[in-house]
Amino acid sequence: MPEDSPEEIAAKRRRFAAGRADPRSWAVQIAADLYTAAFLMPKTGGVPVNRQTVTIPTTAHVWDALASRTVYGPLVGRAQDLAGQAHAFHWPLEFPDVMAAGGFDVVLGNPPWERIKLEEQEFFAARDPEIVEAPNAAARGRLIEKRKQAEPGTRERAIYDEFEAAKRIAEASSEFARVPKGDSGRFPLTGRGNVNTYALFAELFANLTGPRGRAGVIVPTGIATDSTTAPFFASLVEGKRLAQLTDFENRERVFPAIDSRIKFSLLIMGRDVIRPGFTFFLTDPSQVNEAERRFTLSAADIARINPNTKTAAVFRSRTDAELTARIYAHVPVLIDVAKGPAGNPWGITVHTRIWHMAEDSEWFRTLAELRAEGYVRQGIRWTNRSSDLAGTAYIPLYEAKMIHQFDHRWATHDGTESRDVTVVEKSDPSFEANPRYWIPEQEVANRFACVGWDHNWLIGWRDITNATNERTVIAAVLPRLGVGNNMPLMFFEPQTEPPKLAALIGSFSSITCDFFARHKIGGTHLNYFIFQQLAVLPPSSYIAADLAFIVPRVLELTYTSHGMAPFARDLGYDGPPFAWDEGRRAHLRADLDAWYARAYGLTRDELRYILDPADVKGSDYPSETFRVLKKNDIARYGEYRTARLVLAAWDAQEAASLRKTA
Repeated sequence: MPEDSPEEIAAKRRRFAAGRADPRSWAVQIAADLYTAAFLMPKTGGVPVNRQTVTIPTTAHVWDALASRTVYGPLVGRAQDLAGQAHAFHWPLEFPDVMAAGGFDVVLGNPPWERIKLEEQEFFAARDPEIVEAPNAAARGRLIEKRKQAEPGTRERAIYDEFEAAKRIAEASSEFARVPKGDSGRFPLTGRGNVNTYALFAELFANLTGPRGRAGVIVPTGIATDSTTAPFFASLVEGKRLAQLTDFENRERVFPAIDSRIKFSLLIMGRDVIRPGFTFFLTDPSQVNEAERRFTLSAADIARINPNTKTAAVFRSRTDAELTARIYAHVPVLIDVAKGPAGNPWGITVHTRIWHMAEDSEWFRTLAELRAEGYVRQGIRWTNRSSDLAGTAYIPLYEAKMIHQFDHRWATHDGTESRDVTVVEKSDPSFEANPRYWIPEQEVANRFACVGWDHNWLIGWRDITNATNERTVIAAVLPRLGVGNNMPLMFFEPQTEPPKLAALIGSFSSITCDFFARHKIGGTHLNYFIFQQLAVLPPSSYIAADLAFIVPRVLELTYTSHGMAPFARDLGYDGPPFAWDEGRRAHLRADLDAWYARAYGLTRDELRYILDPADVKGSDYPSETFRVLKKNDIARYGEYRTARLVLAAWDAQEAASLRKTA
């Protein structure tokens, strides 16, 4: 209606008010409030005696309201109160013309980034400092219970009642968000895990746009990289809805009020987008215009790089993205879940909880406790001759921080704290690292028997890592001992040949694998869902000549103490451990890095780029790959030794290959 005069405005107001007062409009409003309130109302009491004692809305009440049939008045009133307290907003009722047309042309917003789960300390911060300052959760719980016992009408009881109401709203809202899609759920793609409002708003914005519409939302970058939001992001990719993702680090305080470490993105959603655009690691909005920071990936590219989750890889530059896409076009991921057994050519089963550092702590003993109980150390085992404890032995519980690439003796515990193992200690083949805790040997055997693992060695990787560390993927072979949950373990089918597993370890430890792995890690964890999607040469790709090159080098790098003798024997070697020689180890690793770079299909210039983008593109290029490795090498050796050795190894292998061809 026009509104060019006071009379037209008044007429429009009257029509609007009449529409809102229309019984049909009111009926739909009541139905929507009843549906929402069904999640919010406490489910207490038994089956109602009659229609006048109903306290919780059911589907029948919703249908009655929609049909303009009378619904029990007190139930309607309570539903309206609860829907109002929860700030329920019924979009089709507030914007009926827009929804009837298919949605908005533009939706923009910066929604709240808050977990729906009620945080006790946050709630009581301005209400009850004593609860906030409690030393732990148990003490907090006792203080909250004390408030519950307070007399009605007191301030303490009022705070408790307010807390219970807020907790109820939070829990009910979480349940509302989690309703499955098949049950007409409101947020089937983002109502997962610890539900966060930013994810719900992103899904809402996607659903509010019309056939020609676009939506823009400011959200944490986890919307594109986290496992809990992976279904939503995958739906954007597969539905050609993703138009642009522009990622910022807040180091330059684009948003002054939030932490400088926070990463956030401008997520733009549209329709029929063939190649969405990406930009990552910006610190200033003006960097959006830098061509080398911008790149596009098709849905097929994204699906190849992360086929299981369809999440975004995080690239600093166009070259990073293009090079990674080419690698993944050449080499499959470790485990492609959609392909079933065919997508798991290594036959890997991963276990992350053989020993849980919190839940299994009753089994753990410290050095001091073992000594106090009369145990005596024999090698890596602690035994006790007491008649009550005879036959009980304790062996080390390995933690992830104790290993590194080709090194099961990276760190040790001296009884009070952890420290790096010295070169002198590593040069002693009888030296083994001490753990923080020791666990019963028989229980270790029992747990490995449950997973059907017969070898006297294990393969695992560090869960805690970072994309900017010297190395990111840290996987290693270690003795068959207890292993904590911060080091996931890989188990293989019995027919898997140990020499090929040595090649697998070489692949995980290669500089090329580290390069593309860094683009998948948005936080500090190399989670299983990320690890599955590393590009890994399948076992069928290794021929006898490949293994003849790889296995002796992996063996020499790995078998540096008597503890790794079982692994050496399974590789067909019966000799003593190899000497720990830093210089020789550097050359052996360079040989492997060059071999795997060629196996991954890289050119020499691409390998140069991976080692140091500045060497190829100039010092102002926006990418960084192994900045910390380069810095540490220069500090230790006065040069970027790793790059020099790896490129020299490449040249030698390329020359040998040409001679064979000739």
